[in-house]
Amino acid sequence: MELLPAEIRALLPALYAQSECSDAIAYIKFFTPDSNWTWYVTEFDGEDTFFGLVVGFDEELGYFSLSELQEYRGALGIVIERDLHFKLKRLSQLRCGDD
Repeated sequence: MELLPAEIRALLPALYAQSECSDAIAYIKFFTPDSNWTWYVTEFDGEDTFFGLVVGFDEELGYFSLSELQEYRGALGIVIERDLHFKLKRLSQLRCGDD
C-alpha cells in the first residue's frame, strides 16, 4: 500500500498552517498493525516531514518523516499502514480515544 498517494498529499495543509488553531484537524492516520503506535497527520511540508499527534508509549505533538514510516518494520516484520477508513478528526477527539 502506498502510504501517501498524490490525491491525499494534495489535501494536506502546509507545515504551520494550523499552528494558530487550538484544535487542529488530523487528515491521515498511520499505524503499526503489530504494536500500539499511531501517527495522526495534521500538516505536511510537501516533501518528507509531517507534523501531528504521535501515540505510542505516550501522546505527543511532533514532527515525523514519511521516509522513516516507509522504511520501518515492526517486530514481526510488518510495515506501517495507512488507515483507509479514517475520517478527518480534531485532535481533541483523538486524545479522548474516540478514534
